[in-house]
Amino acid sequence: MSTAWPESMNTLLSSSPRPLPNVEGDLPFRGVYHPLGFGVEICTNDSLVLDQATEIWGHLKPRQIASTVQVRIIISESGGTDCPPGPRFNGQRHLMSLVADADNYAICDLRAGFAYAFLSRAALQHPLYFRYHFLEAMALGLVSSVHAPALHAACVSVHGKGFLLCGPSGAGKSTLAYACARGGFTYITDDSSYLLPGTDHPRVVGHSHKIRFRLHSRELFPELKQRELAPRMEGKPSIEVPTAELIGVRTAQEARIYSVILLNRQPGAGATLIPIPSTVALASLHESLYPVDEIRRDQIVALDKLKGIRAYEFRYSALDEAVHCLRELAENPDRLA
Repeated sequence: MSTAWPESMNTLLSSSPRPLPNVEGDLPFRGVYHPLGFGVEICTNDSLVLDQATEIWGHLKPRQIASTVQVRIIISESGGTDCPPGPRFNGQRHLMSLVADADNYAICDLRAGFAYAFLSRAALQHPLYFRYHFLEAMALGLVSSVHAPALHAACVSVHGKGFLLCGPSGAGKSTLAYACARGGFTYITDDSSYLLPGTDHPRVVGHSHKIRFRLHSRELFPELKQRELAPRMEGKPSIEVPTAELIGVRTAQEARIYSVILLNRQPGAGATLIPIPSTVALASLHESLYPVDEIRRDQIVALDKLKGIRAYEFRYSALDEAVHCLRELAENPDRLA
């Protein structure tokens, strides 16, 4: 049997916009990092990639998890100097692709815990773009599928009780999480909470080292007015701030979940918590799971550990009232039972 490649493949390779490297031999720079405490090995042909990874995750310590996922990033000199467009997401079964253009794309195998990207020099020279659209998206996509399912929810805690703040994009998760942090709560994460495996009681881990805000948050929090804009995956600009630079904000990497809060912000509404079945709140979280059945099924099974957790619809308008209401719930948990 002939092992020669089809002529069409030879034509495709000869017209490639860049030479395809020997991936094993041409990636001399390697490092292991621990986003969310889970091991991610990064292999690359450019040390600046590791510099970026170190800046984001270099301070994080490992958990007791044996397996390590791998991300390979190949930087090419092809393309111009302008920041590339935001990539488009596509998925089939356990494969996920991120494609910005012919010079900037990535493929992730969510079952194997492996991903690779070919990126232009221009992408790497725009750090916010490179981190958000590729480095973090690839590493955290693998972590979420292999170790800890990602939930579209913010998380704060007070008196040892963690609250998952959930709702659709624009519901006010980041704003309320930060308002709680300013009011003495412990900040865990603003938008993505990762459900930890192997725990007796539901626990989540999050990106406590940073918080992202929508532009309108500048009107609510004066300390954000001079902050730099960062690109978001959906094309909307945001403000990204290291929590270490926010005065008085206490953080923790993880929290034990006491209740799920489904946000329903309404103009003029007084802060009111309405008990609802946990299945109603979990239905909101299901919407943020991986959109392909092969991975989604496993994530839904993991979410079952949140069944029976107290859940509430939270109607509010003023942030100060909302923070006070959540504090009262933590201090007197049976008043709404």
